[in-house]
Amino acid sequence: MAAPTPMIELDRRIDGGPAEAALTLPLDKRIRSRLRVTLDDGRDAGVFLARGEVLRDGDLLGSADGLVVIVRAAAEPVSEVHCEDPLLLARACYHLGNRHVALQIDGGRLRYQHDHVLDDMLRGLGLEPAFAEVPFEPEPGAYGRGANGHAHEHGHAAHDHHGHGSHDHGH
Repeated sequence: MAAPTPMIELDRRIDGGPAEAALTLPLDKRIRSRLRVTLDDGRDAGVFLARGEVLRDGDLLGSADGLVVIVRAAAEPVSEVHCEDPLLLARACYHLGNRHVALQIDGGRLRYQHDHVLDDMLRGLGLEPAFAEVPFEPEPGAYGRGANGHAHEHGHAAHDHHGHGSHDHGH
């Protein structure tokens, strides 16, 4: 009887080089620093990164034995809004951001994880959200990884939303 294959441990980020395997994950898995996964080719692996690191589409992970794996954002249910009016799009972003909704913002397009209540709110602003199943890559600041790729803290416990009450962020 053959010995079981040891689990691959992906414990480092790689700056470049050719990937030998791929790992496709939805956002809720890409924001976790420790998880058991199955590579796209069926091999079992574990991701072991520093707390607060977020995996983005195209990131490269490596193992101690030199395996390089590229991360891919999985298609998942999102609401998508197309809008050519920059002021209206900004208003939508403001209202969603005020609710701490993770947003993917592209030229004239906005995506967020599908939620019929948020869809109704945007309809009230005059927009028409549509359901889609596509890779979701929200703005990196929403989950602690800024433009430089490093985690950051807000440095506060609670704040007021201009008459909508204060609340604690838990960090």
